[in-house]
Amino acid sequence: MLAGLSILIIGASHMAAPGYLVSSLHDSLVNAGAQVHSIGVCGLTPSAWLEVTHGDCGGAERVGKGPLRISLNRASKTRPITQMIEAEHPQLVLIVMGDTLAGYAEPYLPKQWASQEVWKLTGAIAKTNTVCAWVGPPWGAEGGGSGKTYERVKLTSDFLAVNVQPCTYINSLKMAKPGEWPTLDGMHFTPAGYKLWGEAIARAVGQMPKTH
Repeated sequence: MLAGLSILIIGASHMAAPGYLVSSLHDSLVNAGAQVHSIGVCGLTPSAWLEVTHGDCGGAERVGKGPLRISLNRASKTRPITQMIEAEHPQLVLIVMGDTLAGYAEPYLPKQWASQEVWKLTGAIAKTNTVCAWVGPPWGAEGGGSGKTYERVKLTSDFLAVNVQPCTYINSLKMAKPGEWPTLDGMHFTPAGYKLWGEAIARAVGQMPKTH
């Protein structure tokens, strides 16, 4: 199902460092025969992909079997999603964002703000008539510096599942049990954890209806 499929992947910190999904997910899709361009910028939310937006904690990018290119701190930046789609004509846009919308440090999930963030990005993609899929946040582990809890990540995943249309929702919580994949800080995984998550996402993409 993936052979020959052109995929553009955008994301936040889970896509923004060596050994993260920009390594494991990218490799899994390329090894299955897909043509993949991955770009991640740490710490940013969906609307940051409507115009050039600088991150402050780094980014990473890969094209096909080429090398991983790292951008440090403010040197990292997004590119407008519509411009990338126009230039590359991907058959699938894959969005890996969820933790930056969860408001882990806040007492409540910021649903109104998060819905606007999501709709701005999905609306821009929809206008290009490009198929898209949204990868929701994984369980991670409780007790890290981010304040991530299983209750909040479940609430965020349930929220995204009904707000990312017309994108297909890929539920990362169904891929593992809470705390099953090893993390560095509760939110970000070890390379072994990212390998498991990346392979699971690739399988989910392969099970989507054909986009070409």
